[in-house]
Amino acid sequence: MDRVKKILKAREAGSLLFLILLVLLVGLINPDFWQPASLLNCLNDSVVFTLLAVGIAFVILTGEIDVSIGATLGMSAAVGATILRDGGSIGAAIGTAVLVGAAIGLVNGVGVSVFKIPSLIFTLGVNGVVRGLIYVFTGGAWVENLPASYTRASNIKVVGELTLFYAVTILAVLIANYIVSRTRKGKYFTAVGDNISGATLVGIPTIRTKILAYVICGIMAAAAGMVYASRIGFITPTAGNNYEMKAIAACVLGGVALTGGQGSLLGAAIGAIIMSSISRILVFLGFHLIMIIRLPALC
Repeated sequence: MDRVKKILKAREAGSLLFLILLVLLVGLINPDFWQPASLLNCLNDSVVFTLLAVGIAFVILTGEIDVSIGATLGMSAAVGATILRDGGSIGAAIGTAVLVGAAIGLVNGVGVSVFKIPSLIFTLGVNGVVRGLIYVFTGGAWVENLPASYTRASNIKVVGELTLFYAVTILAVLIANYIVSRTRKGKYFTAVGDNISGATLVGIPTIRTKILAYVICGIMAAAAGMVYASRIGFITPTAGNNYEMKAIAACVLGGVALTGGQGSLLGAAIGAIIMSSISRILVFLGFHLIMIIRLPALC
């Protein structure tokens, strides 16, 4: 009983309940939404936003923000896709993209935690710089003609319609959530965001923790970029534009406090499912509402 009460009091419990009620409501209006394939497609479509939301959740938990995550996705994806297009291996493309994402995250982390520049201002500046670098790197052109072996990877199914990408993503989220919520060093992120002065006094390396949060955020953005490249099949210079706002919104929906120190990675993942499902939900609701409006006219 105590364990159940503890679960219900968790910040992500409200988000999960909202998601369940949303699914029930949409299904009552349009039962086709309850089809297993439709529900699983909602999960599959959320892979990119889940990776972004979980990545930026590390930063938000420390009390900071990162509005360059969309540009990091675009730059990492452009670099990785270019390597694939030019005949490079998938491993080399993913590895290089991850290094690019980590490097951008490191720059953000150092600028915010070492030079004490407000995170919103600094990461906004980095966003503009990285966006410019994407245009320079790609010459303003699309990165197309990716190998079919890579673009087909996004369609590999493990159970029913559940894709391999989402299965791996949710497994990674569960492991990361356990580390952040259950291990001593993992709790550094929330401790820094909750009370940075107190964290410093008890010996928590606050600067290193914030830098690590930004590096993880950059790596997750790079992973999201490579998934994006596989799903879409090409990369434009504007790839990932405004994705940072959706990732932040997903965190808020998932119970992650923008002031830091509260929330969980699992909650951020739940928020990402809600955000990515909105367009699909509108399709189901829109079709049904149109029919309701037209029927009286036909009668």
